[in-house]
Amino acid sequence: MAQPDGAHQSEAIGRRARAASRHLAAAGTRAKDAALAAMADALGSQAKTILAANAADASDATKAGLSAAMIDRLTLSPEGIEKMAQQVREIADLRDPVGEIIEGYVRPNGLRIERVRVPIGVILVIYESRPNVTSDVAALCLKSGNAVILRGGKESLRTNLAIHRAIADALRSQGLPADAVQMVESPDRNLLAALLREDRSIDLVVPRGGEGLIRTVAEQSRIPVIKHYKGVCHVYVDDLADLAMAAEICFNAKVQRPGVCNAMETMLVHKNVAARFLPRICKRLVKAGVELRGCERTRAVWPDAKPAAEEDWYAEYLDLILAVRVVDDIEQAIEHIAQYGSNHTDAIVSEDVRRIQQFVRDVDSSSVMVNTSTRFSDGGEYGLGAEVGISTDKLHARGPMGLRDLTTYKWIVTGSGQLRA
Repeated sequence: MAQPDGAHQSEAIGRRARAASRHLAAAGTRAKDAALAAMADALGSQAKTILAANAADASDATKAGLSAAMIDRLTLSPEGIEKMAQQVREIADLRDPVGEIIEGYVRPNGLRIERVRVPIGVILVIYESRPNVTSDVAALCLKSGNAVILRGGKESLRTNLAIHRAIADALRSQGLPADAVQMVESPDRNLLAALLREDRSIDLVVPRGGEGLIRTVAEQSRIPVIKHYKGVCHVYVDDLADLAMAAEICFNAKVQRPGVCNAMETMLVHKNVAARFLPRICKRLVKAGVELRGCERTRAVWPDAKPAAEEDWYAEYLDLILAVRVVDDIEQAIEHIAQYGSNHTDAIVSEDVRRIQQFVRDVDSSSVMVNTSTRFSDGGEYGLGAEVGISTDKLHARGPMGLRDLTTYKWIVTGSGQLRA
């Protein structure tokens, strides 16, 4: 029986990626860095073409009625493209993890045992809206010796294809296979479903997007998936916090860029400082356009807040909406995070060392922030150059995934003729 078109296409994509991955695994650091430099230059030289494609995507997104947050994530500027190129250069400057000896020792029988970092192989990355993901992920995978298959959202297809053309030109110019970075040109869901069954060619899937996308990918995939379903991020303001600093942190965590997964979605405030802190921060948030949804104790201090429903504590708004709860103590704050959080990023603002230690120990999130904004939960901010995604899983990778998280390892055993008795 003939295979459906989606299966034919996915098989061909996977086969090309697997062949390219073998080439990349053998490429040295110098060759990969040269390709990354060429990639950064190509993004700059083809910026006008990329921006024209992006303008067409943004126009269609506006006509289609997509949310302001989605359009914000989609839209590029000349400065944005320069930042993309700069991130590629920063990734080139990072230490190559491939070939790193994680550990090495000699057994009593003289065998030398080494655990050495190697590329994972072929990675499928599925994402929505943000075209900068195209260059970030391509650069991270190239530096770590992995071939990558990119499947962006249909709302940014023109932009992604324009960026991909620049990347492919750069790879070819340096003698590396263009198939090392492939862009899925069709938004057909049947093709995506077929790719998720290509477990002979693809080693890992990383979905970046809304909860619905990630759950669909996890349910359909035959390939291991690294996930984060939601970014329900909290900031807890302790009664021993510097309230001026707390106000700045909370405002930044919510307002600086509300449509991203590390933005604060729930603010927890100790009851002893609620009467002093909430009027200050709520007034500032409302002035910035934030809709507040509060518990009864919050509304007693700030009556203009809408009543918070149970579902608000679970919500990832990705918008200028904030849930606010007054808690009795740090224990109740930690319990709230355990019940409603998503293990992404949670923060404490406090001057008390013991409470900070308690929060860091008991909050089981991939990133725990102390006296700083949740917005720093990001591969670039962690010095990883960029990130292929943020994992809230616990196996293989957790938090922002950089170069080392795109490697696995092999055991190398060297002897001098030893035989096992």
